[in-house]
Amino acid sequence: MAQGCLKCLKYTMCVANFLCFVCGVAVLSFGVYLMVNFNFTALTPSLASLNIPSMLLISGIIITCVSFLGFLGALKENRCLLMTFFLVIFILMLVELTAACLMLIYEAEIGDIVTKDLNKGLESARNNQTKITDWDIVQNTFKCCGVYNASDWGNTIPESCCVETSCSSRKDPEYKEGCLKKLKEWFEENFLTTGIAVIVLCIIEVLGMCFAMTLFCHISRSGLGYKL
Repeated sequence: MAQGCLKCLKYTMCVANFLCFVCGVAVLSFGVYLMVNFNFTALTPSLASLNIPSMLLISGIIITCVSFLGFLGALKENRCLLMTFFLVIFILMLVELTAACLMLIYEAEIGDIVTKDLNKGLESARNNQTKITDWDIVQNTFKCCGVYNASDWGNTIPESCCVETSCSSRKDPEYKEGCLKKLKEWFEENFLTTGIAVIVLCIIEVLGMCFAMTLFCHISRSGLGYKL
């Protein structure tokens, strides 16, 4: 009976971590794709290290490494790897919860920093046409223009502020609202979804720690903890 439970835990952990590894590779690949094809640093130059491609790249690396550690520990029935997996998952969960709390506490301050950086990025884009393409993506996606409104662009309004008619032939763009307002609305609309995602992620991590610790205890009792 004990051996049956051990095998069930072992293969369950292997399958779960393999699926996480595949997801991590997908996230990593998507981050590399965005980093190669889009330069999001033009939007927030001071927060260049916190842009979406970089965050996806880091997340993908962490997911692949941790899932591989759990997969190998379960497959080899190695107590050292399983304990390391448990500790890494525990630390990651603490970091996620701490980051979520800090974002809630300092929401206003973070909003001010992002607003100032968006203004700085737009000013830089006005003097460099190649950086406007990054703003084109945001303005086309959220149907907005500038940080506060189209006047932020001065006399040279990007084509992405218009729907059908060229902006070069008219001074009245189709998109009236600024991207800052649209982004805030989008975050407010997806706040509940983000919260649920964080809770689900924490539950998955807790389950992973429980599986790892249970398998660790079974291996310790069976005396197979040093198998390589």
